Amino acid sequence: MPVFEDVEASSRLFQELARSQGAGTYVVAVDDGSVRQPLEPAAIAAAGLDGVVIKLRRNVGHQRAIAIGLSYVAEHFSDEQKVIVMDSDGEDTPESISELLRGLDSPQVDVVVATRKSRVETIKFRTFYIVYKWLFSFLSGRRISFGNFMAARMSAVRRLAAMQELWTHVAACVLNSKLRVATCALDRGPRYAGRSKMNFVGLALHGFRALMVFAEDVLVRVGIACVAVAGLTVLGGGLALVLKMAGFATPGWFSLVTGILLLVFLQTAALTLIVLMMSGMIRSGGVLVPGTYKDFLAEVLHVRHT
Repeated sequence: MPVFEDVEASSRLFQELARSQGAGTYVVAVDDGSVRQPLEPAAIAAAGLDGVVIKLRRNVGHQRAIAIGLSYVAEHFSDEQKVIVMDSDGEDTPESISELLRGLDSPQVDVVVATRKSRVETIKFRTFYIVYKWLFSFLSGRRISFGNFMAARMSAVRRLAAMQELWTHVAACVLNSKLRVATCALDRGPRYAGRSKMNFVGLALHGFRALMVFAEDVLVRVGIACVAVAGLTVLGGGLALVLKMAGFATPGWFSLVTGILLLVFLQTAALTLIVLMMSGMIRSGGVLVPGTYKDFLAEVLHVRHT
C-alpha cells in the first residue's frame, strides 16, 4: 500500500487489518516521500502486525509507489504467498480482502480485481468517469472498470513487476499483462481520516496515463482515422472538380473549397506520418532493468511486533 502524508488513516487501517485478517497479515507500506507526516514502523507494530516500511527518497506518485512495493514483494517473498494491493485511506476496506482472496481459489485465475457496486461521488466526477471509460474503450479497444484494489498470486506479481507499464498505470498494466483476471463487485468504504489529495486535474492525468500503456494501439487507431479523413478530402476534391466542370460552382467557390481540402489533407498526412514515427519509437522502447526500484529507496525499516 502507498502512504503519503496520511498517518492517521493508515494507522487505523493497520488496526482494522489485524482485526479482520488476523496477525498473520504482513504489511508492505511504501512511504511516498512524506515530509509532514512520515510513516513510522511503530504504527504497524502497534496494530500487532509484522511488516516493512519502505521510505522513498522523493515523492514519485501513487502508481509508481505501488510499482516499487510490488517490485520489492516480487524479490523478497516466496511463491506460496498471496498479495493484496490496496490504498491506505480505508476506501479499500479490509473486510473485502477475504472476498478477493476467494477468487484466487480457482486455478484458472491469476488476479482478482475489485469493481465498485456503488460510488458516492460528485456529478462532475461521474460525468468525467463515463466520458473517460467511453474514450478509453474507443481509443484502446479495451474496457477498464477497476482500480488498484486487487488480489494476485505471486507468479502474477512477478510478471507485473517485470513490465515497465506498471510504473505508468497499475490497472492498465494488469489489462495488458495477458494474465487471467476475474472481477469482484465490492462497495467503496468511507475514508478513515483527512481528505483525498487527488484533485480533478490529477484524476484526469491518471486516466490518460492508462491510455499511455496502450499507446501503440491508440496511435494506430488515430492513424487509421487520419487516413480516413485524408481519403474523404480527396473525394471532396473530386466532387468539387465535377461540380466546377458541370457549371454548378459560383465564382471563387472552387478555389476556396480546394484550398481548404488541400490544407486538411496536408495536415492529416503530416499527422499520420508523426503517428507512424511515434508508434515505431514505442515499439523499440527500452526494457525495465531488474532492481531499478532500488534507486528510489531511502531506507527499508522492518517491523516485528512483540
